[in-house]
Amino acid sequence: MRGSSSNITRAGAAVLALVLLLLASCAQIPRSGPVGKSTDASAGNPNAPVFFPAAPREGAGPESVIEDFYSAGSGYEDDYAVARQYLTQASSVTWKPDQRALVFRSARVVPTGVENVFDYELDLAYSVDADGVATRLPEGTKENIPATLAQVDGQWRIAAIPDGTAIPEETFKVIYGAYPIYFYDPTFTYAVPDLRWFIKKKTVKAMTSALLGGPAAYLKGAVVSAFPSGIKLARESVPVVSGAAQVDLTAKDLVDASNEDRLRMQTQLALTFRSQPDVINVELRANQDLVRVEDNGTVRRPVRNMSVPAHQIAVSHNELVRYENNRLSPLPDIAPVAALSPRAPAESPVSQSAAFLNPGRDTLYSVVPGQPARVLTTRAAVSRPSFDRYDWTWTAGPGGDGATEVLAYRPVGVAQGSSVPAVTLTPTWLAGWTVKEFRMSREGARALVISEQNGKTRVQVTGIIRTADGTPRDLTAPMTLPTSRDPDQGAWVDDTTVAVMKGSAAESVTPELLSLASAQPQQLAPWPGLTALSAGNGPEEIFGQSAEGVFQRLGNGWSPQLKGLQDPSFPG
Repeated sequence: MRGSSSNITRAGAAVLALVLLLLASCAQIPRSGPVGKSTDASAGNPNAPVFFPAAPREGAGPESVIEDFYSAGSGYEDDYAVARQYLTQASSVTWKPDQRALVFRSARVVPTGVENVFDYELDLAYSVDADGVATRLPEGTKENIPATLAQVDGQWRIAAIPDGTAIPEETFKVIYGAYPIYFYDPTFTYAVPDLRWFIKKKTVKAMTSALLGGPAAYLKGAVVSAFPSGIKLARESVPVVSGAAQVDLTAKDLVDASNEDRLRMQTQLALTFRSQPDVINVELRANQDLVRVEDNGTVRRPVRNMSVPAHQIAVSHNELVRYENNRLSPLPDIAPVAALSPRAPAESPVSQSAAFLNPGRDTLYSVVPGQPARVLTTRAAVSRPSFDRYDWTWTAGPGGDGATEVLAYRPVGVAQGSSVPAVTLTPTWLAGWTVKEFRMSREGARALVISEQNGKTRVQVTGIIRTADGTPRDLTAPMTLPTSRDPDQGAWVDDTTVAVMKGSAAESVTPELLSLASAQPQQLAPWPGLTALSAGNGPEEIFGQSAEGVFQRLGNGWSPQLKGLQDPSFPG
């Protein structure tokens, strides 16, 4: 039996076998002459790496055949033609490599005790399903893939193997890429990215199939699609002809749709194909016949990567202030709150409402123009407030029985002394966890959640399920982002990136950028005594606060800004 070290060597050899086929010059999209079609295999990045695996070796034993089969599984060209040579004729026909990809840190072949049956034992880093949804897995996660072998003309071949491939993590990072496919928020106003992992050279068809399949689990119920449930590709390819991606759909679903729905379908595909250099526009087809889509101005293009206002709310001399261009000014039309000693303020991105905590962080207040501040909730501890674009104020804290609750309030338009609309959510995945941070995304379909249990911290993104009028109804089971530290606060930087850190007045603090599209956190420059973090539009608009004042990220360091203010935060 070969040990882990030999298999790691094989994995390294597999990586060395990856060859970049670079075009001599950038291909120009033809504007005249014969029509040229790209097949599904080439509809993607033409410069993507290609892996050339080795064919079966004469006289190789069962263990070597299993190892070499999975090494060959990185060679996706010609429908995994080389990998299929390691299978019996029957299994080569039935094996479906695109069903999932298991990405491993190390692997070894283990006998099962059953004649000619072995396990390929993996230490998994990721699991990627047929629609490109990647699940990151902690170190030590094991999975055994059973393989049954038989002799064919004196050579060992695999007679039974589960669908899918298994590839080393190093190889995965080279031949796969993370790409956003886009859905809509429930009002069709905003485009919401759903990051998927695809082989770089086979993206166009893979993206289309994933889009038709619907959003990832953590977004189901929080976003919508213009494509009706059950709609499918009419043919197993999405050719790109003279820059036009020809998406051929089942005729009835497409023809029965309104022009408005078809325009939204076309827009959704166009947003999804933004990353594809050979795609200029999208054609909808029904059984290969072009379907006319008219843009008569009735459908607005959704906002992608929504920005926030350039100013921040902050506390100065116990009053709420506006911080912009390194200057302070009064918060417009807001009553004085100095008697309440506000901390951790938030400002609505759609109105002039604000919310804040008291110094003990056990009471949440809101203040709307023309009214004094009012108490929204008091409990043992609450997370700093965050507004969504529906003007709901969010926080989290323990309920009466100690269970973690996520709370949302909407005081805008409520007369002084009247009850404020409120929603209390108790997601099971937060049971036993203390929420340190709950921050709404700019389009209102997602939230960043940082929670802690017995010293262990996790950073997650959950979807927000709402009723038709935008009232929060539930949170989806979240996706987890990798972090190398134990952050206790965070903020959205853009629609696919968050900044997090663990604040400390006494130590040097290293914030991190976590991307929905990356496996590795990006560490920012350390800075002593950072206790608060805020983020505006993009990674250059990240601010930190220490006892020495406010600092803005500048390249690989931090630039001093104003002194004498606390807890700056961009609207949201």
